[in-house]
Amino acid sequence: MSSSLEQMYQQVILDHAKSPHGRGFVELAEGHLHGESHQINPTCGDEVTMRVEFDTADPKVPTISRVSWEGQGCSISQASLSVLTDLVTGAPVAESEHLGDLFRQLMQSRGKGLDEDREDELGDATAFTGVAQFPARIKCALLGWAALRDTLATSGVLAGPDAASQPPLDQPLSPQSPQENR
Repeated sequence: MSSSLEQMYQQVILDHAKSPHGRGFVELAEGHLHGESHQINPTCGDEVTMRVEFDTADPKVPTISRVSWEGQGCSISQASLSVLTDLVTGAPVAESEHLGDLFRQLMQSRGKGLDEDREDELGDATAFTGVAQFPARIKCALLGWAALRDTLATSGVLAGPDAASQPPLDQPLSPQSPQENR
């Protein structure tokens, strides 16, 4: 990766960490399907509570209408939550799951990144390519994605007519309990 590209990626992470999108809980609309998840990374102390509201007007294609969160942690975890918020707000649930899978693939790339098409889908999330070189930091970047995945699983949004075709959500990101992203 070129030095100028690394600097640009670092700037994206710093900008999102300084002015995180989605931070601060919003009141959930009465009668709307929603989920909430609290995740902790006990190795570094990062934690987040995420609230996600879903639009189920079309039950075959539920979408994420709002994401809000409160948390504390390093710049990487806070920036990742901010980027996640931008990527999935307004997106169909299935697309959000796909983006989560791509982000997990990026974190498993050991800093090599993904092909151009998959990185284009991730947008600003490709800024975390360098993070994938540092195993202890990968967990920070994945914290918000674990919270999102948990809200999808526990809200019932995946229990619609096509629930059987959805990818399984019962596989934690690590051998620990799904509530702890270690």
